Amino acid sequence: MKKIFDYILTEIIRQRFKKNVAEVAIETETQRAKVDITHLIKQSLLILGGVFSAALGLKGFLLPNSFIDGGVTGISLITSKLTGFSFPALLVIINLPFLLLAFKSVGKQFALKSIGGVVLLAIIVDFMPVVTLTHDRLLIAVFGGFFLGAGIGLAIRGGSVLDGTEVLAVFLSRRLPLTIGDIILIFNIFIFSFAAYVFSIEIAMYAILTYLAAAKTVDFVVSGIEEYIGVTIISEKSEDVRLTIIEKLGRGCTIYVGKKGFAKRGEELKNTDVVYTLLTRLELSKLETEIDKIDKDAFIIMHSIKDAKGGMIKKRPLKK
Repeated sequence: MKKIFDYILTEIIRQRFKKNVAEVAIETETQRAKVDITHLIKQSLLILGGVFSAALGLKGFLLPNSFIDGGVTGISLITSKLTGFSFPALLVIINLPFLLLAFKSVGKQFALKSIGGVVLLAIIVDFMPVVTLTHDRLLIAVFGGFFLGAGIGLAIRGGSVLDGTEVLAVFLSRRLPLTIGDIILIFNIFIFSFAAYVFSIEIAMYAILTYLAAAKTVDFVVSGIEEYIGVTIISEKSEDVRLTIIEKLGRGCTIYVGKKGFAKRGEELKNTDVVYTLLTRLELSKLETEIDKIDKDAFIIMHSIKDAKGGMIKKRPLKK
């Protein structure tokens, strides 16, 4: 199947170029087209999964129990509850100005995917049968927020959004001395305050709990399940450290050529090799033990990495 796909794609590329174009150019364009198509399929699946997860959170937990959330989804839920207007229609109408703003502030491709995701979410919510999974308010807030947040997070990983609040925050953060997180927080404070005034403080408190569950899930999905640690090691025995990382941990590393900065004025700075590697948190303890065996005075800097791609980090550790 893969060979057929590659053949068809190559022929399409050939038709786009003149017949005398070198085979290398055709091969390069074919490879680029394959990457574009592969990424598009992956992003589409992520957005589709996000839409179904968000629809489950809305139709299975929040909507049947008259719960609300933050962001544009929260505004749509409040407006629907006050006016009786269709929630799916409100979701598209209220999101539309923010998503049109995305054409200017983010990009055309992002905006088109976001509009498609929001419209698809509205359609699924409209036609999905109501399935009330629980009547326990705490479970509704936590799991409704969880599925909604998972949906938003998957959509973000697919290069789109299901809630226009993030787009507005990005746009305003470029014009105001506030971060994106500050703007989203202020936006949601107004929503929850209005909910407390119109409905009750209890409903607003459950809405805050739903929002927190959703926000935490979004962070978890977007940042990745695994957390990596970047480790910078400065040691007189950098070669031994390098070999230990490769042979005993089965991981790769990069060597930076640097100079030691601790020296008095006029003194020559000493050259040194700086070893940098990337590990999972579970492997960190073993690395520290092995470095202590080599050089107890080694200077080690560690920092969290949200996600990583390529190299050896996604592969199984090499055996001796």
